[in-house]
Amino acid sequence: LCIAPRHIDRSDFFTSFAELLKKQPEAQKLLVIEEAFVPVIKTEFDGIELDMLFARLSFSTIPDDLDLKDDSILRNLDEKCVRSLNGCRVTDEILTLVPNVETFRLTLRTIKLWAKKNGVYSNALGYLGGVAWAMMVARVCQFYPNAAASTLVDRFFFVFSEWVWPNSATSTGGSPVILKPMPSLDELPPYGFPVWDPRLNPSDKNHLMPIITPAYPQQNSTYNVTVSTRQVMIEEIKRGFEICQQVNTNKLDWNALFQPRNFFNRYKHFIVLIASTISKDQYMDWIRLVESKIRFLVLALEKNSYISIAHINPQGYEEVKEIQVENSDNVELKTLAKNYISFWFIGLEFKLTGDTTVDLDLTEPIQSFTDRVYTQAQKLNIVSPILDAKYVKKSQLKKYLPLSILKLEPKSIKKLEAQKEAVKAEKIEEKKSPQETENSNIKLAKSDSKDSFILYPDSGESTSRKELVKDISEVAPIEHEEDNKEMKRSLEQENVYYEDTPAKQPKIVDC
Repeated sequence: LCIAPRHIDRSDFFTSFAELLKKQPEAQKLLVIEEAFVPVIKTEFDGIELDMLFARLSFSTIPDDLDLKDDSILRNLDEKCVRSLNGCRVTDEILTLVPNVETFRLTLRTIKLWAKKNGVYSNALGYLGGVAWAMMVARVCQFYPNAAASTLVDRFFFVFSEWVWPNSATSTGGSPVILKPMPSLDELPPYGFPVWDPRLNPSDKNHLMPIITPAYPQQNSTYNVTVSTRQVMIEEIKRGFEICQQVNTNKLDWNALFQPRNFFNRYKHFIVLIASTISKDQYMDWIRLVESKIRFLVLALEKNSYISIAHINPQGYEEVKEIQVENSDNVELKTLAKNYISFWFIGLEFKLTGDTTVDLDLTEPIQSFTDRVYTQAQKLNIVSPILDAKYVKKSQLKKYLPLSILKLEPKSIKKLEAQKEAVKAEKIEEKKSPQETENSNIKLAKSDSKDSFILYPDSGESTSRKELVKDISEVAPIEHEEDNKEMKRSLEQENVYYEDTPAKQPKIVDC
């Protein structure tokens, strides 16, 4: 965070300072995003990824002992400066609200690595970002103030596998994650910035997974979460709890927590997004723009009554190909150029029963998405951007990715999934899952109409997404210090090192 006095303008930071930074040999992949919700310069400096923010205070000089937690520094600031400051203000506040900072940090390192490995770490795509995961970990630390980090990891998955979120289809009510009591209107600083409060702002009632920042102005850090991304995160948290119980009984080690299921084995139907440009200098700008808009496509797909989930894989894939392009001086003359390409995949699951046949036209949401992206690309002066969206079946994925990626499945995950399938097989005669009935006879194919898709019955088999979770009330938390050491070894094997990251639920007893 760069804090400047009032005579330094934001444009100076994003122009002259950015140009100086580009000249540093250590600075690689520098990207200036001045128009973002939180303006940022992204770079990799000496091999370390950095997000650089800017805030201009109403001071003539910046004192060395400036206290970022002091609300008075927000006086006369614009909202972009407040948002930039709030990153540090929130992380500093979190550290004051946890019982043991070192235990919190080790637990957070574990959860962040788990989230990244299991494809639920991306604020831009509708999952949670680092601050949101930190606040969830901090809340668990408050519930269990004397617990070791290994216990806290286990309890993290326990607490949030049982957490009741607002606007859930399976329950009423629900609670946000809040680290300290929300101030009353009389207690708020007199600076007029909007705060998260469903009583005052009706739109706040619609948030799906509210995790509220503790520093003024209090905001929901998970505004981008969609129905699909919440469902994916809840499933992964429940699976994480299962793995912890297997670790607790010595059936698995901690490494299993960081070994994800293969995304491409979970669905039969996909939308592949293909973004490309021949401009190497603008490639990262173009890719980040597309990525920032993908959640709008997911939201549009969720509105379709026949789509039960649109699961975006946050892992993008890159490719460089040589293509022939027209010569600007002679259109008949072709020249070779490098085409820089990125792929994203959205797994689709449908709600169909029996012999239902539906003409499912995805033209409108896809066209709306591409129009939105191209409009923004024009504003950013991106040259020759190309964005395409295709429907593919699972068997067609090999056109875009090598088999080594499509078939990758760690042994420990195969073992865990095999155990679940065995349990399901025992119970399948007793009661077949409604979700499985809806999904086991689905096939998707193009109709004669361009960009229109037809759903019709098929004899193929598929497994239910709903997974069995043990009765968590019968499972004891992991408590031994030896588990802490083993967990640290697992983190070190993943090359994760220490870093400075800084309504009622079911009753939880402090350790």
